[in-house]
Amino acid sequence: MNEALGIFLIVGTLIGCLALGVLVAVSLLLSGIVGMLLFSSAPIDRALSSNLWSSSSEWTLAALPLFIWMGEILFRSRMSDDLFSGLSPWMQRLPGRLSHVPVMACGIFAAVSGSSAATCATVAKVAVPELRKRGYDEQLVLGTIAGSATLGLLIPPSIIMIVYGVATEVSIARLFIAGIVPGTLVVGLYMGYIMLWSWANPARVPPADAPMPLKAKVRSSGRLIPIVALIGGVIGSIYLGIASPTDSAAVGVVLALLLSWLFGDLNRKTFKAGLFSTAMTSCMIAFILAGAAFLTLSMGYSGLPGKLAAGIGSMGLSIYTLLAALTVFFIFLGMFLDGISIIVLTTSVLLPMVQAAGIDPLWFGIYLVLVVEMGQITPPVGLNLFVLQGMTGRSLVYLSWAAFPFFMILIIAVMILVMFPGVVTWLPQQMLG
Repeated sequence: MNEALGIFLIVGTLIGCLALGVLVAVSLLLSGIVGMLLFSSAPIDRALSSNLWSSSSEWTLAALPLFIWMGEILFRSRMSDDLFSGLSPWMQRLPGRLSHVPVMACGIFAAVSGSSAATCATVAKVAVPELRKRGYDEQLVLGTIAGSATLGLLIPPSIIMIVYGVATEVSIARLFIAGIVPGTLVVGLYMGYIMLWSWANPARVPPADAPMPLKAKVRSSGRLIPIVALIGGVIGSIYLGIASPTDSAAVGVVLALLLSWLFGDLNRKTFKAGLFSTAMTSCMIAFILAGAAFLTLSMGYSGLPGKLAAGIGSMGLSIYTLLAALTVFFIFLGMFLDGISIIVLTTSVLLPMVQAAGIDPLWFGIYLVLVVEMGQITPPVGLNLFVLQGMTGRSLVYLSWAAFPFFMILIIAVMILVMFPGVVTWLPQQMLG
């Protein structure tokens, strides 16, 4: 069969299944089966069974359900209340005042969650009613939470970084370290925008609360100590080389259970709910990864990845032109697919092309996570927007406009990463060589 026609049938099967609402994992498997039938004489049943087993039995994947479970445990604790009350006293003197609290709270929770939607729900649960009650601009507050919750994908431990690391065989520990500086950069850009907005709209910023003595501020922030200790224990053990991501994730689950018990939030109901939610999310991700691995195998028989890489290389595109095209491509995909699906659908085809263009796979992983973040606040499949819609009753259009400035800030962050790749690569080089 003509190779171009065969590739068209594989891609057409995938797009058709997705358009009909077939599960992403099933769509990937069906497309892979079509590819095997067209390009290989190997028995499909043996190829499928061996490939699914090899792609699902990697030790690094064990970190995935553990980090998800850690976030689920803390999501059902009083952590959101502690974040707000511990951070509020320190934000009163900044332009924008308590509008900065959701940014900082999302950054902290992202470091123990790894999930954008969980970060959004946790922070919104307390921040929205509190800031509404104090008279803060609702559109700014909701946009800030929607945008800042995307940090759950960028600040380690990130579930989506684990997925990328497994799919591309890039070190997960290096990815985690590489996400620190870009995550801090995005936090700074968000806070800078809030300051500029507040200077431009002083009448829409409520007056500051009564001054609080330093001792009272420190006492209030003491509630953050258990959270900071958990972050330090989990992430620090990875950065110092004491434990692997999987080992530290297991320690994190134990510490999260202990904290939840000490907070008085751990009971049979919350334990069961967190465990079931973790199992469903983990199975969904594992199923998608298995389907993507089989599609990658069939695509390998077709020779598409290598030919695409060679074709792009022969076009003589500059790195900037290539990345600009990829950014538009990923933003478009983010309008219809979740981040994990985007990564497993595209990395097997794009990575050879990216490497042929001289782009570091580690840098590309952080770039990809940052671009995928935009999809979390882009309709019609922006998960953070759906979370906020369910919690506030606001329309998707209203929430999309509220999040739009933060979408543009993410565009600026991508441009900074492209112009200064050391933002990603410097820290891993310093810590791991």
